[in-house]
Amino acid sequence: MIEVKNLTKRYGNHCAVDGISFQAGEGEILGFLGPNGAGKSTTMNILTGYLSATDGTVTINGYDILEQPNKAKSNIGYLPEQPPLYKDMTVKEYLDFMYDLKKCPLPRKRHLAEICKVTKIEEVYGRLIKNLSKGYQQRVGMAQALIGNPPVLVLDEPTVGLDPKQVIEIRSLIKTLGKHHTVILSSHILSEIEAVADRIVIINNGKIVADDTAENLSNAMSEDRRMLVSVAGPEKEVSNLIAGINGVERVTIMANKATGVSDYAITIAEGVDIRRELFSRLAKRDWPLLSSKSLAMTLEDIFIHITVRENGGRR
Repeated sequence: MIEVKNLTKRYGNHCAVDGISFQAGEGEILGFLGPNGAGKSTTMNILTGYLSATDGTVTINGYDILEQPNKAKSNIGYLPEQPPLYKDMTVKEYLDFMYDLKKCPLPRKRHLAEICKVTKIEEVYGRLIKNLSKGYQQRVGMAQALIGNPPVLVLDEPTVGLDPKQVIEIRSLIKTLGKHHTVILSSHILSEIEAVADRIVIINNGKIVADDTAENLSNAMSEDRRMLVSVAGPEKEVSNLIAGINGVERVTIMANKATGVSDYAITIAEGVDIRRELFSRLAKRDWPLLSSKSLAMTLEDIFIHITVRENGGRR
């Protein structure tokens, strides 16, 4: 759906984007990350046709963004960080206007009704946009991006300025849209990318420095493979039980103030998942598993590790 090859953008002597290449397939949510000044916004603007590249190509659903801009753009729905809203219009007037502007060939009434249902803005359809909450305005911005049912969605900071409830709602909407669209999602909220993205691309100093799933990046960069579990049961026996599971390399008993409960740091062989076996064995002995969490690197850890490393240790 999206293919970027050797993309370069120079401003005089400054190279903002330096020969990057990546792809995003049908039904894939791609998280696009980078620190300020890394070339992320420049890349997003080239993808959507707002900037021309110095060199390289961008293909959207088979159409070159430079050679066939109208056809390429007709396959893109774009939500910039600041939604392009005319706030003195009602939601209905605005969506009608965007429908005409995009020369949408789909049946107007039914198509707009479907979009309003998906984005959950039916109840504010007749209200002035300027009187809506930030969350609803963001949803209206998302609705305009969906007009024409484009196969590709480019979302730049879609949850900026929203409260926690609105963030969860927009995140859920993005996951729903990812089932039927190719989505490129840019955000500074790394937990948001980690929650919805199928794959992560990190750009730094104009170059791609990582391209993989968050899990694979974590496994590749973590010095060990550990998990921390909290179990109610006899400490020594629980430790021996865990140590007896195939793939467990080491068990360390940690401190826990709760009576009858102990924490265990477990080091696991590469490529092994012990969670189901662990749960099954503990359940048979009626030793409750109270919590379990991975001690692998989070996306935030990965992002900081990569960008600091690429900058020679400077934050």
